[in-house]
Amino acid sequence: MRLDIKEWQEFKLSDLFDMKNGYFNNKPETIETFPSDNPIPFLGATAENNGVTDYCDIESIKLSDKTGQDDNTLEGKIFEGNCITITNNGSVCNAYYQPIKFTSSHDETICNPKFELNFFRAMFICSIINRERYKWSYGRKLHDLNKSKNIIIKLPIQYDDEKKPIINTSMGYSNEGYIPDWEFMENYIKSLHHKPITTKIKNNTNKELNIEQWEEFKVSDLFTMLNGKGITKEEIEENKGLLIAVQSGEENNGVLGKIDKIYCLKKGYVLTDKMCLTVARTGSAGFVSFQSEGCVVGDSAKILLLAEEIATKSIYLFLQTILLANRFKYDYGRKVTEEKYLSDILRLPIQRDETGEPIIDDNHTYSDKGYIPDWQFMEDYINSLPYSDRI
Repeated sequence: MRLDIKEWQEFKLSDLFDMKNGYFNNKPETIETFPSDNPIPFLGATAENNGVTDYCDIESIKLSDKTGQDDNTLEGKIFEGNCITITNNGSVCNAYYQPIKFTSSHDETICNPKFELNFFRAMFICSIINRERYKWSYGRKLHDLNKSKNIIIKLPIQYDDEKKPIINTSMGYSNEGYIPDWEFMENYIKSLHHKPITTKIKNNTNKELNIEQWEEFKVSDLFTMLNGKGITKEEIEENKGLLIAVQSGEENNGVLGKIDKIYCLKKGYVLTDKMCLTVARTGSAGFVSFQSEGCVVGDSAKILLLAEEIATKSIYLFLQTILLANRFKYDYGRKVTEEKYLSDILRLPIQRDETGEPIIDDNHTYSDKGYIPDWQFMEDYINSLPYSDRI
């Protein structure tokens, strides 16, 4: 199905949804262990995990008010599912579909539909709302509910058999009487999916992360770093090939395009044929991507390579997650420099003997204390995750 956006019309969010802010300033007590009889998602100001930052249970929600004090009611604290939520702080203007009941911080705006909403329609509308995020960059916020209510989005509209817009005389959705084409939105999203993603990994196979037993390692003791240089969009356009070119962007896994390998070798650009990680030097500084077939990096990115005898996809993915946890160090315009990044400290699981004591490497290959990263645990942990067989 094609998107002919020239014919779309404008709709104000408050004409499509009944909108209100979330409840909590301080979230209720977190569920310590799973499973719980009533795990309730807690939504906060995040761009990840469908807005969910934690899970609480009914009792902890019932006993807390907006400031974390005792309350002993559920009034206004639980929101029913089948709605859309929009972050109004932090990662501003991220829209998510919430299929089940949840609780929420005041950093979320709850949008209850004035029409028949389902998963497919919600996915279409959330995608459109997310295109508005750029308007809220540089610290702008949506805390004022009226700002959220006045967000304008463009949607496809319903037409009659003569290709004329169908007008709702009660002006229910717009001042012009246009009616969103819900069926088109639903069918469009359905057309994007061929088969549901399946996994052979069972939910009860996850390995535990006992991070209190992890030890510290410097990035320089684990990786070899290669500093990129050159490469522009124009070069990629003029020298197309099969080699992935990575720069400092965060979208599309950092990939700028594909370029001819021979051209890169002649120019003396920095590349590898091996799987690797890349780290953005500027722009989305500290963003780490995994490249399964190697890549060439421009002057705004760097390559991180493990020793060949330990380099596997699963180990790279485990370490990518750990490195991304350090990304906050490069906020506010700080750049990734070789000296600073290689001196960063990571905490990792270590190899232990049958008694649980650390196995010590006399050569101190990976740490001054002789600890050895538990490569097998990293491999097994990633492979135990649901959908890891689809990576």
